[in-house]
Amino acid sequence: MLREEDDIFRSNGSVRKRTKAPPPESGKKYRPMGDIMRTAKPVCPVNEDYYSYIRCEQCRSGEREDELVLCDRCDMGYHLYCLRPIAVRVPVGPWFCPSCTGGRTVRRFPQLQKMIVDFFRIQQLTNAPEDEELRAFHSEVRKRRRRSMPLVRHKKMRRILPFTPSKDPKQRLEQMCSLATALTALQMEFCNDLTYMPGMAPRSANKAIYEKGGMQLLAKKDKETLEICRTMYRRGECPPLVVVFDSCEGFTVQADKDIKDMTFITEYTGDVDYLEKREDDDCDSMMTLLLATNPSQSLVVCPDKRGNIACFISGINNYTLEGRKKQNLKCVRYNVDGECRVLLVACRDITRGERLYYDYNGYEQEYPTEHFF
Repeated sequence: MLREEDDIFRSNGSVRKRTKAPPPESGKKYRPMGDIMRTAKPVCPVNEDYYSYIRCEQCRSGEREDELVLCDRCDMGYHLYCLRPIAVRVPVGPWFCPSCTGGRTVRRFPQLQKMIVDFFRIQQLTNAPEDEELRAFHSEVRKRRRRSMPLVRHKKMRRILPFTPSKDPKQRLEQMCSLATALTALQMEFCNDLTYMPGMAPRSANKAIYEKGGMQLLAKKDKETLEICRTMYRRGECPPLVVVFDSCEGFTVQADKDIKDMTFITEYTGDVDYLEKREDDDCDSMMTLLLATNPSQSLVVCPDKRGNIACFISGINNYTLEGRKKQNLKCVRYNVDGECRVLLVACRDITRGERLYYDYNGYEQEYPTEHFF
């Protein structure tokens, strides 16, 4: 029997000398923890007095400590309302101040039709925003206006109107490019519908019958409007809105043409999850979807990974008259085919260039808006 050290023959008859493999290279050597502790310099213990000198780097005040957040890198402090854009609540996890992050740069999404089509998953890009279906809708509305009906009934039947896309294809491309820029800056995917992800609330949990006190039923004609708007969006005919970045408010939305009262703006979309699982979440764009009689069945929409233009629409300051005057949208939860949906609809005429605002506390007075502009 041959040993490993002996000569062995290859198949071609040549002799190969098998040698022992060289010893592996020694890795990086670490000092024992005992040696490190003996040579380490003593550090003063951190207690309440350690932070007593902390002041806001913006306003130089140390008041309102409950709204003072410290940078995890430099230990400098900032009030939530002194940050630009302002922070609604103390963030969960590591947070770094503007000095340590080097400021925020927004990279513009390429204004190329193919990339826009792929990003929004547009099925058919069209240059004619008003098709036969939309023209038929407007014709039906005009016919109904001419019909005689009692005045009281006429007041109750305020229909939701479909948005009217901009006629210029280049302008629509610019509008969608602004939304794609905002979504990619936040590392989000575009989604124009509610999504049900594994580990979150299933679609079977979204039942309008669970709503405490009942939920408003979306009328048949308004459902038709909703479907028309969805169809237009799938064809690349978006609402006449642009997303802009403001140094004080962050990403916000403004009208790119005049919008009539009662016009459908967008549906609030994102991942659906249980409210009790998101109570400590620092996402500042969560929307109530279902307020159930049983709190464990309550749902929220979380547009932190997927969403649409709705998550960039700003909220009003409920604490000031000037803030309440800004509201030009209303947020309404509807029962649509047995499921809960959140729709944003214009509550007055909106002029081109006007920013969009709605009341974040339309259903619950829990969202802190006292520092909103």
